[in-house]
Amino acid sequence: MTATLPKKSSAPPRAGRDAPHRRRRGPSAYAVLVALAAFAGVMLIPFVVVVFNALKTPEELTSHGPLSPPDGFNLDTMRAFWERTDFGHVLLNSVLISGSVAVLAVLLSVLNAYALGIGRIKGRMWVLVLLLMANTVPQEALVYPLYYLSKQVGLYDTRLSVIIVFTVIQSAFGTYLMASVLSAFPRPLLEAARIDGAGRWQVLWRVVVPVVRPTLSVLLVFFFVWTWNEFLIPMTFLISNENQTVSVALGVLHGQKLMDTTMSSAASLLGLLPTVVFFLIFQRTLSRGLTAGAIK
Repeated sequence: MTATLPKKSSAPPRAGRDAPHRRRRGPSAYAVLVALAAFAGVMLIPFVVVVFNALKTPEELTSHGPLSPPDGFNLDTMRAFWERTDFGHVLLNSVLISGSVAVLAVLLSVLNAYALGIGRIKGRMWVLVLLLMANTVPQEALVYPLYYLSKQVGLYDTRLSVIIVFTVIQSAFGTYLMASVLSAFPRPLLEAARIDGAGRWQVLWRVVVPVVRPTLSVLLVFFFVWTWNEFLIPMTFLISNENQTVSVALGVLHGQKLMDTTMSSAASLLGLLPTVVFFLIFQRTLSRGLTAGAIK
């Protein structure tokens, strides 16, 4: 006798349980997407107008108005503004100050938050309350004490003075945020590292920092952009042309010399482009950092 093997069924899988479940978007989801796209378009209108006016000549602006597109790709206005303000040197100052503040403020925030969130030092709650109150103090109230102190220590009109001031200001917010994150840090990871013989510094750099790296990346981007856009303190501390930042150079030029609309638009565009490029480069890092806390 010969045994017959059962034939494989060639019937397609049932559409119920066997077929993969695909979630279909309803009309409400498409309505939300259309609304968000429209909102993004409205938000981009000022930027588009600035680009149009920066690429125009004064004659085009007078004849066609500020809302019309330019007739050509004119870079003479940008070139004139670049040469008038030595924008390359000013741009380097802003990159140096903002980058230094971002790195130093993140480092200081991690060290402070490690002591507050994981070390659980005495008076932790009062320190966090003090940091929260420091974030609410307006910069106008800090200008004169910081100005007097920088004069006394010989740091006035130096980039180092602005770096120190903004490092402390930004790290106050960073410490408050990171302390809240590290207070909920998984204790089994810390205990396992200590059982393996890791010291406090090894626990910080080999266990804590890799876990909270997405949050640190978000703080790095925010600190860079916030410092780049600061105006009051750099204007007070950096009075010489060779130390000025982009925001101060734009403000001083508007106050001292007569500028037409095309020149103002060119200056605004050149001051805005570095932050836009920086944000686009770190956009993926920023989105990952914002969503890292919601996924385990």
